[in-house]
Amino acid sequence: MDVGRRAVSRTETARANRGWWDGAADDYQSEHGDFLRDDGFVWCPEGLGEADARLLGQVPGLRILEVGCGAGQCGRWLAGEGAAVVGVDLSYRQLQHSRRIDLDTGSALPVAQADAEALPFRDASFDLACSAFGALPFVADAGAALREVRRVLRPGGRFVFSVSHPIRWAFPDDPGERGLTADRPYFDRSPYVEFSEDGTPSYVEHHRTMGDWVGLIHAAGFTLAGLVEPEWPEGHDRIWGGWSPLRGRLLPGTAIFQCLARG
Repeated sequence: MDVGRRAVSRTETARANRGWWDGAADDYQSEHGDFLRDDGFVWCPEGLGEADARLLGQVPGLRILEVGCGAGQCGRWLAGEGAAVVGVDLSYRQLQHSRRIDLDTGSALPVAQADAEALPFRDASFDLACSAFGALPFVADAGAALREVRRVLRPGGRFVFSVSHPIRWAFPDDPGERGLTADRPYFDRSPYVEFSEDGTPSYVEHHRTMGDWVGLIHAAGFTLAGLVEPEWPEGHDRIWGGWSPLRGRLLPGTAIFQCLARG
C-alpha cells in the first residue's frame, strides 16, 4: 500500500471511503465492537461516553439524526433514552452491521445510506444531530456537510460532533514514542491518502486546523457553543490506532464541537 498527501476531489474521496469502509467494516466491528457496545454512545477513543458527558443535553422526545452512524451504536443508546433517531452512513456494509445488531437485540434503528454532503431529508426535519468520528473527517468539503446538517436542523437545534484533534496531524499516527515527535507542518492541509496498486485513492482523510473548523462552523450557520478536548483517563489502557495512554497523557487526541443552529 502506498501512502501520500495530495489534493483529492469530492468524487474521489467519496468513492475511496465508501469502498474502504465497506471492506473494513467487518474487521472494524470485530476489533472495536465490544468497546463501542451495541447500544453505547462513545464519543472517542478516550472512552468519553454521552451517559457521563451529556453534551447533547436532554434527548427524550427529540428527533435526532446521527451522521456517519456506522453500525448505529450511538443511535441505539439515544433511542433507549427516549429519542426518535435516524442514522445515515456512506458504507452499506456498516449499515449491514447495524441490521445485524437489530436482529440480535430485537429493536430496529432506522438507517439510510447517504453522503453527508447530500442528506436525504427535508429542511428542519430534526431537533438535534450528532456525529462521533463519523463522516466529517472523511469528506472533501466539510463546509458542505456542515451546511447540510444545518439545513435539516430546526433553528436553535444542536449539532455535536467529534473528530481527530487537529494537532495530531503534525505527528505520526503511531501509539509509541515515535508518535510524540512532530514530523510535518500543522498547517499542511494536504489530505492523507492511501493508494491501491493502480494508483487510485483507496482511503482519504482530510485535515482542518482548529481555526478552519471554527470558521466552517460559523459559515454554515452555527454558533460554536462549546469545545471539549477529552483528557486520557486513568486506568484506560486501550490502544486504538494512534491513540494510546502514552500519547493521550501528553497530546489531545479528540476535539468535540458543540454547535447551535442560528435562526
